[in-house]
Order: sequence, then C-alpha cells, then structure tokens
Amino acid sequence: MSGAEGPDRPPRRVAIAGFGAIGYAVAAAIDRGIPGYRLAAVAARDLGAAARRMGVFVHPAPTVPIEGLEPLADLVIECAPAAQMRAVVEPFVRAGKTAIVLSAGALLSHFDLVDIARLHGGQIVIPTGALIGLDAVTAAAEGQIRTVRMITRKPVRGLLGAPYLVEHRIDIAGIAEPLKVFDGTARAAAVGFPANLNVAVALSLAGIGPDRTMLEIWADPALERNVHRIEVEADSARFSMTIENIPSENPRTGRITPLSVIAWPRKQTAALRVGT
Repeated sequence: MSGAEGPDRPPRRVAIAGFGAIGYAVAAAIDRGIPGYRLAAVAARDLGAAARRMGVFVHPAPTVPIEGLEPLADLVIECAPAAQMRAVVEPFVRAGKTAIVLSAGALLSHFDLVDIARLHGGQIVIPTGALIGLDAVTAAAEGQIRTVRMITRKPVRGLLGAPYLVEHRIDIAGIAEPLKVFDGTARAAAVGFPANLNVAVALSLAGIGPDRTMLEIWADPALERNVHRIEVEADSARFSMTIENIPSENPRTGRITPLSVIAWPRKQTAALRVGT
C-alpha cells in the first residue's frame, strides 16, 4: 500500500487512536498538512476533552470510540494504552488496511495479528520511534546476526510504577545512584515494562527476535534523558549506537517518537526516499 497521491487519487484517511502527547502531535502535523493524507477521526479515553482539543485544528476531525474508527479511515495510528492495542489494530488489518503500532510490546502477546494482516492483505508498521539504526539491524538480519544487546538508562520518573518493579518490590523512588533493575530478554522486558520498552521490541523484531535480544534497564537519578545503547555482532558488521532522547510531557516517551511517526507518511509520498 504505497499511499502515493496522484491527480485522481484522494488523500488517505488517517485515524488516530489515543490523543495524548504522541497522538496529538501526529494529528496536529497531519492537520497542518502532509501530502496525500488527511485526518479522518480520533479516538480517546475522554471524547469530550479530545473534541475540545481538536477545536484549534484547521480541519477538526470527529472524535469517536475505538470501535468506530475503521469505517472512517484507510489506516490507523495506534497511540493508545497497550491494553487497547488489539482492539485498535485488528479491525483495520482484517479489512486489508494499515495499522501503525506504537505499543510494539503488546504485539508480542497478540502476534496472530500479523497472520491476520497477511491473510487479509493488511499491514502492521512499527515505526522507528526512539531508536536509531533499525535500518542497519534490518540489513544485518539479511545475513546472520549473532548477538544484540541493548542497555537502557532512564530517569527514575520514567520507570516509576512499572509492573516488574512492583512485582519484585524494587523501590527506586529514593535512589541516589544508578541501579540496574532488569537484565533479560526483550520479551520479558515487554511484559515487565509495557509503557517503557517498545523500542526494545522494535529492535528485536528488526533483528533476531525477542527471545535472543538481550536488555539491561538502569534507573539513573542523575539523568534527564532516556539513553539507549545498542550493540550488534553480525557476520556483515559489528556496530554500536547510542541515542539520548529528550522526554515529552509524558516522561515515558521521548519527543522523537511522534516525529518518527510523522516521518512515515511523508516518506510514502516523497519523490526521494532515503533509507531502507
């Protein structure tokens, strides 16, 4: 599904599920104008509040429940809580449409959605998000990747309340120096830190899978940014990458995440596309 706009092709209708920091930023960018796309509908927990926020848009879109999105749009951008991911994505891929999924960790528990998309001609897209270098990992995966390790360091406020910390009674609220709170697979991290580690799942799906991609998570009281370092050993290359992401108004999400989502539709219609 190319999304290219021609003289006789109307813009693709975009639905956004979730109207928080990411959803609002993406909706506002589409409202300002992305060639070949228009904002068709928004779903949010509080539809009234979403409608009021929509009031400043040049082309306000209707606010509807999640189940009302699919008939109104050609693709959906899922920016909702992870527990709602399936309800957002399944109707679109069953209809042969595209779903851009930010709750990549939740996808591991609902991976049959990939089979449903394949069967019906739909597509699930996981955007780059807060992680650089996915093109390099994807290319290396065409050969043989031996190991992938990711070390994530986050400000304490970005990890507070994570299920893994609660379950293991790890109190990070008052720590005075960095503390490693997790060391394991990307799959386990997705369960224990569902609001924090979608980047690790995206990395694993680009490379050697969630059971072989290893992850360390550190809580660091001195940090103001989310820091990710990736180390890859492959038969084609050895490489490492580090990115420091500035948090958005939601401390669990970096400002670059919505920008990576906005970049996707622009890339579909661009006369020049850079990167795999």
